Amino acid sequence: MRVNSISRARGRAALGVSVAALAVGATAGAGPADAQPQRQPRAAAAPAADCSAAYRIEQKLSTGTTWRMCWHYDSKAGLVLEKISYQPKGETKPIKVLNSARLGQIDVPYDDGSVEYDDLTGFGFAQGLVNMNAAECPGGTIKTVKVPDAFYSDSPNIKGLCATTRSRGHAYRMQADTGNKVYQQQGKDLLIYTVNKVGWYEYMTEWRFQDDGTLNMNVGATGSLSPGDYDAGDGRGWPIGKGPKSYATSHSHNVFWRLDFGLDGSTKGRVEQYDSKVTAPARGQEAPTNKTTVTKVTKELAGDAKNYRWWRMVSATGKNKDGHARSYEIVPGATTKFLGRSFTKHDVYFTEYDKCEQFASNNTGACPSGHGKSVDSWVNGQTLTHPITWVNVGFHHIARDEDQQPMPVHWQGFSIAPRDVTAMNPLTPAALADQNGQVTPRS
Repeated sequence: MRVNSISRARGRAALGVSVAALAVGATAGAGPADAQPQRQPRAAAAPAADCSAAYRIEQKLSTGTTWRMCWHYDSKAGLVLEKISYQPKGETKPIKVLNSARLGQIDVPYDDGSVEYDDLTGFGFAQGLVNMNAAECPGGTIKTVKVPDAFYSDSPNIKGLCATTRSRGHAYRMQADTGNKVYQQQGKDLLIYTVNKVGWYEYMTEWRFQDDGTLNMNVGATGSLSPGDYDAGDGRGWPIGKGPKSYATSHSHNVFWRLDFGLDGSTKGRVEQYDSKVTAPARGQEAPTNKTTVTKVTKELAGDAKNYRWWRMVSATGKNKDGHARSYEIVPGATTKFLGRSFTKHDVYFTEYDKCEQFASNNTGACPSGHGKSVDSWVNGQTLTHPITWVNVGFHHIARDEDQQPMPVHWQGFSIAPRDVTAMNPLTPAALADQNGQVTPRS
């Protein structure tokens, strides 16, 4: 991940970035599993838009779910998605999910202690947006983003944002109790992504919006191993190429995401933490017992993922048709936590909204003198009235021969999953719509 000559020369410059028009709607075609775009039924009139068509992304998936959002391109964070809403079939209006979602930092320390990069705020991540061709966006639409002083193009107009739809396989499958009836549904996703080149690495920032309301946030690193770093002969690297000669230096990718929830249009969501404790079987019991408890997180928190622990953001105002409070559960992905820095020592942070707190490390927001520069320093006991969620997912990259050339994508990320957002599975077939809370024979 050592920077090459282009990004070393330009990476420290603070460059402004403006945006060009992007409208993704009916023009976004089907993914590779859908050879031809599907004809959509005539839809009801769309709700009033939160932004102009130039900055709106809207897609109705073939299973009936519509995702809507606005966007802009930030001079350091890159793509920012805003005013994100989800409307499955059976809901008369969109359900607001997030005020905004974007990357919060990519911190890259090398195992030999020689260098550490903050790719978003220090090394030109946003200016590294690269052009994509049609083969990289199968069945979709590539839109243009204007990036002044773009590092890897002679033009500021970068064909750099892909929006498409893809099949993801089974959304569900259920055999009927009687007869041979099988209920099954193939799930569909709206997929939005950019590619940003930082030195030898190329980061694929991917947002997957599933038809069941789940959001998947992933960053994939690809490109090349830095040839300038084949010098790890001290046990902090792995031999690449013939014999024990070129040792690629091991390093970590610590990726942060920043989420501002706005469930049902309110910023006043509440955070809850759930923990379960398993106890050995008591006398006369056949199996261990498991008790789950909830802790309301009312003040800022630096949280650590543990076995049987999870968090959810609960709507302050909205309920589903069963009368249950809507919420989204944070579903962590695989991670290797980097313990070398205070801001990477925790898996999730909940901080009170502050306009100046924009990046998890080397924060460049306009904070007053003395204000902390990293997310861990912002956890100082404030009451949460407008919580901001920071998720940290780490990957320790020990190179291998298969990493060249080019390097296969290695992914890291997490999901947020709807919990009681709708009264039933939003993809429930009509024949099973009456089976909500009551067990009846399936036929």
